[in-house]
Amino acid sequence: MPGSQSIVPSLSEALAPSLHFYRIGKHDLTAPLPKLGTDEAYAVPNFELAEELIARGADSARIAIWMHDHTESPYPEYFQVATGKQLAPASPFDFKQSTIVVLPTYNERANLETLVQAIGRYLVADILIVDDNSPDGTGELADQLHRRHRHVQVLHRPRKEGLGPAYLAGFEWALQRQYDRIIEMDCDFSHAPWDLPRLVHRCQTVDLVIGSRYVPGGGTENWNARRRLVSRSGNNYVSFFLGSIIHDWTGGFRCYRRELLTRMNLSTVRAKGYIFQVELAWRAVQLGANITELPIRFSDRVHGQSKLGWQSISEALLEVPKMYFLDLRGR
Repeated sequence: MPGSQSIVPSLSEALAPSLHFYRIGKHDLTAPLPKLGTDEAYAVPNFELAEELIARGADSARIAIWMHDHTESPYPEYFQVATGKQLAPASPFDFKQSTIVVLPTYNERANLETLVQAIGRYLVADILIVDDNSPDGTGELADQLHRRHRHVQVLHRPRKEGLGPAYLAGFEWALQRQYDRIIEMDCDFSHAPWDLPRLVHRCQTVDLVIGSRYVPGGGTENWNARRRLVSRSGNNYVSFFLGSIIHDWTGGFRCYRRELLTRMNLSTVRAKGYIFQVELAWRAVQLGANITELPIRFSDRVHGQSKLGWQSISEALLEVPKMYFLDLRGR
């Protein structure tokens, strides 16, 4: 297994003045949360309390998790990457487990290096870039990052086959190397890197953590009405067939325990496009996995174009009923 490493930013990157922290304890949850100014943030002693704040509507980007085993300072060692922007810890969270982030890429050159750096700010983890022979040179950039950073690995695939096959190739690569926690996330900053520690922390006690837009505290940002409608309708369609045990069936920001993935018989997964997320979640449900959803704010991509097209939507319309009826025949 490659050695984990982090890209730790210099504190000179803290462009904003000193932060003022509102210390929030368990007893403070009965009162309204104070509104935050540009250079203010919440500070909590653990992840559990952070989740309670986020479920109440607090922005996860503005919460410092003040853990005594993470810092010896009596004050949270966080800074802002720019005035009024998200917080970053002085050193990334290290959960002492072998963790890998699988990043499938196709024409993501504009985002890739910045995302690799951002992941390293928040989490000690290896990164596997799975590139489907991107014509924009993403694969070449991935190789450069691999040469500069020993925790960055690259898996080149000969052609674009869809999101599902790319993730499956990455999962198989990670399972062969005995990683304990396997994370999937988009390469376009739709998923916030500062939420990575939340997923890994929660995955210490469950089999699968899904970053969810559709639980209290979750949501979407910078989406137009059409995209909101497509996403909501898609999840409602899946829930009609498979039930509402999961609120965000199509969410692609997840952390799996290795043991769950090894039980899934990944070689038989059928889905190619975004419905791949539904198929893996459904398999987890059928296996009796312990699944939880954490609220996230899903943002529209920073650079490039969305890869959600009519082919993916058509696949979903056909494959979800098949999952349901195949399950019925198996009972």
